Amino acid sequence: MQQRFIPNEWQEHLQPVFDSERYQQLHNFLKEEYQSRIIYPDMWHIYEAFKLSPFDHVRVVILGQDPYHGPDQAHGLSFSVQRGVPIPPSLQNIYKELTADVGFKPVHHGNLTEWAEQGVLLLNSVLTVRAGQANSHRGKGWEELTDYAIKELNSVDHRIVFILWGAAARQKASLIDRSKHAIITSPHPSPLSAYRGFFGSRPFSQANSLLIESGQEPINWQLSD
Repeated sequence: MQQRFIPNEWQEHLQPVFDSERYQQLHNFLKEEYQSRIIYPDMWHIYEAFKLSPFDHVRVVILGQDPYHGPDQAHGLSFSVQRGVPIPPSLQNIYKELTADVGFKPVHHGNLTEWAEQGVLLLNSVLTVRAGQANSHRGKGWEELTDYAIKELNSVDHRIVFILWGAAARQKASLIDRSKHAIITSPHPSPLSAYRGFFGSRPFSQANSLLIESGQEPINWQLSD
């Protein structure tokens, strides 16, 4: 699939996965899915997280599960939606915590591209989904690629802050060397769990403190409206 090409160093780091038999199986599965069903995001935005956050620029990773499965929502970044699309409940809760944590001024859209361009890798564990069917592409091969991406980031010398919300994301902690990198965990920001400890967890100020402590620039979490 043409969209496999990533115009930065991620291509080299992920090439062993792209060359694998498991990825070829995923490739064939996706080819059939895109031809016969409605799949999100469109095929040109599957690797958007990698395109916007080059490997050497990643300072923070926010790990999601799989893309939004509603019309026009997903565009390749975890928790982010395209401009003009209503802000999903989980992202509304993220914005509430941002406001309480760092004084974030609310915006009228859910596009998180500005974070990605600062080195916040907005990565889902699974990069595609059938319309209206959450988790429909789980177990098809994406997990091998995204786990490999996390392992590759684990090898870098500078500190990366991994923000893991919810049980599924926390399972990835075993891939991360805590002696080099930092992990922030809490319940998921979805309405079902946000009041069990996501609100008040202050992940954004924590991440910036950890970056500054390691001699790196903090993230400007404020989005343009």
